[in-house]
Amino acid sequence: MATVTPAPDPRRWWALAALVASMLTLGFDMTILNVALPTMAADLGASTGEQQWMADAYVVVFAALMLPAGLLGDRFGRRLMLITGLGIFLAGSVIGALAGDVTWVIVARAVMGVGAALVTPLALSVLPALFAPEERTKAVGIMSAASALGLPLGPIIGGWLLDHFWWGSVFLVNVPMAAIGIAACVFLLPETRDPASPKVDTVSTALTAAGLGALIYAIIEAPVRGWGDPLVLGMSGAALLLIAGLVVRERRAERPMLDMALLGHRGFLFNTLAATLVMFILSGLLFVLPPYLQAVLGHDALGTGVRLLPMMGGLLVATRAAQPVIARFGARAVVSAGLVVLAFAALLGSRTTVDSGYGFTALWLSITGVGFGFSVIPAMSGALGTLPRDRAGSGSGLLMTLRQVGAALGIALLGSLLSGVFRDRLDVTGLPAPAADTAGESVVAAHVVAERTGSADLIASANSAYVHGMGLVLLVCGIAALVSALLAAAFLPGAPESEKEPAPPVAAPQEDARQ
Repeated sequence: MATVTPAPDPRRWWALAALVASMLTLGFDMTILNVALPTMAADLGASTGEQQWMADAYVVVFAALMLPAGLLGDRFGRRLMLITGLGIFLAGSVIGALAGDVTWVIVARAVMGVGAALVTPLALSVLPALFAPEERTKAVGIMSAASALGLPLGPIIGGWLLDHFWWGSVFLVNVPMAAIGIAACVFLLPETRDPASPKVDTVSTALTAAGLGALIYAIIEAPVRGWGDPLVLGMSGAALLLIAGLVVRERRAERPMLDMALLGHRGFLFNTLAATLVMFILSGLLFVLPPYLQAVLGHDALGTGVRLLPMMGGLLVATRAAQPVIARFGARAVVSAGLVVLAFAALLGSRTTVDSGYGFTALWLSITGVGFGFSVIPAMSGALGTLPRDRAGSGSGLLMTLRQVGAALGIALLGSLLSGVFRDRLDVTGLPAPAADTAGESVVAAHVVAERTGSADLIASANSAYVHGMGLVLLVCGIAALVSALLAAAFLPGAPESEKEPAPPVAAPQEDARQ
């Protein structure tokens, strides 16, 4: 036991602080980008589809590589892979800060996704080597709180940076935090590994990345090219074949990297579906909301970040209240009720008009946060509670992978729906063809064109078209959440013994489930 847990050393808390800085960086990276997207779209001339790729390049790579990244850490050393991941994340951040066009931003985001896939599962896995059991719970709680804190910090820090510096600063802010994490890992963390872990299946990893990438590409390009376009149909077919090949390969493997058999367990399947749907809704919402706050309501980047706080406030309230409510009513009831609250918030938000103002938005955002917290915490806890001890690692990896897939699909599907509706309803009468095409790319682009041409009618049309599209997106989210609530109430198992135990801290969407 002494060889695994070192003697108490004051430096371990400094090491924890560095790991917290690393997790905090990953925690707010997604929300900080969403606030920056409208500014980047204006400066780089990015269409809605290109903005979707800026967000999804990170998520797709992150989802595809998280399982093999964890296995690499087990086999070759968790400290080594953690340092490598932080280094890759730092390099991607530098590329993003120096990028001069959309393509290089997308490349930077993909590189950052590789680094995040290494850091997320391994940051928590090194804690047992640093802390004795009596201190470990406190350390895990601090790490979880840091991940949750990243949600509200992202929009605020991103908004402040964009108000004072150029958009590349939202990437550059990652550099010092990642560098601190690397230094701390080098000097403070012991090396740990598990040579008996399954080997990394490079074919399955390639099938996952290629299948997800092809699917996301087809969804993002469909509003522009049309669903009947040969390229869109070809990519959709390729995605289905690649994902089917992945499933067949993993089902035949003796020690699968992606343990699909776990989806045959009712409790794991429906809890995972609930958690995945919540990520689908939340990621899509955080993609479509900042342009509304910035372009339609006219707030600057910092004002946009601050105005996202009601949702984070509702989430933090639900996080604190979830455990006693779960203990009293059971996880099935709380998951179902949380999804109903989420559905109500989305349906209420779908009633937003151009003249609604921010007060109405703050109301349904607060309710969204409450519904998110009350649905995702017991769903995550319930899914993890059904796993056998010898499959906890593969099960939690599958759970986190599916959540990230839900996030990627939320951005792609809901963003594409919004893009198509916006383009169809935008009135570009009287504009030259090139200006009309540019205006149809996004609400930010339409505002830029309107300012150049002095067209107040174009601004009014763009605002109306965007709000209509956002309302339709929220309506879809509300219906999906309501259907999921009914499925959860019907198919989630009753309160098992595991629900009587304290739920693990899983408030942050980016937090790894391998606790």
